[in-house]
Amino acid sequence: MEKYIPRLLNKYNSECKNELTKKLGINNVMRLPKLTKVVLNMGLGNAREDKNSFKQALEELTTISGQKAVGTKAKKAISNFKIRQGDLVGASVTLRKTMMYEFLDRFISVASPRIRDFRGLPSKGFDGRGNYNFGITEQIIFPEIDYDKVNSIRGINISIVTSSETDKEAYELLVSLGFPINEFKTKKKNEKSNQEIEVNE
Repeated sequence: MEKYIPRLLNKYNSECKNELTKKLGINNVMRLPKLTKVVLNMGLGNAREDKNSFKQALEELTTISGQKAVGTKAKKAISNFKIRQGDLVGASVTLRKTMMYEFLDRFISVASPRIRDFRGLPSKGFDGRGNYNFGITEQIIFPEIDYDKVNSIRGINISIVTSSETDKEAYELLVSLGFPINEFKTKKKNEKSNQEIEVNE
């Protein structure tokens, strides 16, 4: 039986590797940037009081990701929000390998075009270590979610972890995969004013 290979992984192996080799000047295939994992987080301020809302958030994140989501707990107390250490504050799921590629493929080709007034994802979400973070404000952009059964509009934070050594490498990796991200700008210091300015790459 032939082993199933996700469409996006197949694209990475057949197209992106050659493209990245030319763009980044990396000749060692093992050094080419690749995806490591994708983490989805859904924050819920009312999880402790509203158990139904928490249950639905878990179900929605499981449906969206294709993998069972788990509850996340507060690591420390935050008195302003009346949150105690150990309180449920959200739902989370970590995707790797096949599940990761399947989710990103669906986000690129199906979900992102459904975002209202979409003009591309911001390129400012890189963390300086080759990882990318962005948020979506409505879980209903995913067609797997039945709008008629949604009791609340919830946002999702998505973190894409890569093996890249720099943000530039991570950006080129995501673009080669077809990710709808805006032009990457590097920050360089203006020698006269000593202020950081953004420069198109």
